[in-house]
Amino acid sequence: MSVATKREFIESIQVEEHMTIEFPVEPGFARQRERFLHAAKAAGATLACYEHPLRGPSGETLATDVAWLGAPDARRVLVAISGTHGVEGYYGSACQAAWLHELQSRKLPEGVAVMLVHLINPWGTAWVRRVNEDNVDLNRNYVDFDVPLPVNPRYETIHEIYTCRDIDGPARQHADAQLASHVRSMGWAEYQAIVGAGQYAHADGLFYGGEKTTWSNRTLRAIVERFLRPAQVAIAFDLHTGAGAFGHPMLMAIAQSRYPALTDAQRLYGPWLYTLLTQADAATSETGVVARATGYTSQAMLDALPDTHLMQLVIECGTYAEERMHEALRNDHWLHLYGDPLDARGRQISRALFESFLPADEDWRDIAWRRTRQIWERALKALPELEPAPKQG
Repeated sequence: MSVATKREFIESIQVEEHMTIEFPVEPGFARQRERFLHAAKAAGATLACYEHPLRGPSGETLATDVAWLGAPDARRVLVAISGTHGVEGYYGSACQAAWLHELQSRKLPEGVAVMLVHLINPWGTAWVRRVNEDNVDLNRNYVDFDVPLPVNPRYETIHEIYTCRDIDGPARQHADAQLASHVRSMGWAEYQAIVGAGQYAHADGLFYGGEKTTWSNRTLRAIVERFLRPAQVAIAFDLHTGAGAFGHPMLMAIAQSRYPALTDAQRLYGPWLYTLLTQADAATSETGVVARATGYTSQAMLDALPDTHLMQLVIECGTYAEERMHEALRNDHWLHLYGDPLDARGRQISRALFESFLPADEDWRDIAWRRTRQIWERALKALPELEPAPKQG
């Protein structure tokens, strides 16, 4: 090994040794926001705040914050969005803050900026829910509400499973029997595909896409318009947990069809990248992410920036088995239909959901952060070399 190679190896070890992250041991919106803002200010980022109209469980102010690090006129931007699914935002927020701490002592590549959108669904994060204040799954909400909405007729046969009033009584037992019967007849993967495909008919149902654009939807579009419209090249990451094998952070490209920068993404990340093209009749996916759903953030970003060479990606950190995740979501759904999130049972259900999407296991947390950081670092290194999209016309 040459002297130069040894020096690079030693420097890489030193970087690894200094990779530290502080994941929360319990939910708390104000604490996460304070850590992010502190890290952003220390890094010299420019901040913008989008205050949510509602309050958190302790009366705290809720907001989505945007940190822009780098030249204000940079035309190449790395974007990371946390909290599309509120409870999953604790992972994303911790990673954003940790990376900001690292970036404060480094110089970004010439002409490159980093934009971090912190907790785009702040209500969901504060109340430890996957959905927003209207029971809307934000990743089913980016659709055109001026045309007929997607229809999921097979959901109609299972909707009542998710509206029973008991958490542990006879009605629950009946619903459990219905669930077991459906799973026996079609298999777990197909059942999950039906539920996860989303639906727009039942506001009290699971994976509800809404009847109009949500606050978070409108806010993200405003952020994109304000900060990203001038960008020539961008690599954007939507941060998630909960799908896939435990401790396996997946890098995914999720879109309705191939897009211009997808070839660059496949070249940049090679076999690390899973490509998921969504359609109503898609087969079940090995990733655990539903390919039959519409309204994903990823597609909304691509639609909003047609003149930007946008590499739109998703990081999805796998946690527990699908059956366990489904049970946690189902109990949380019952809680917000019929229970009290602030009583003892409510807190117990919320804690279970928190653990489901952010495992306390130290190795899981370490791997999730290290892999997320690796993906971001590769993107940051590649941004100066990517060619902008050719001008139309």
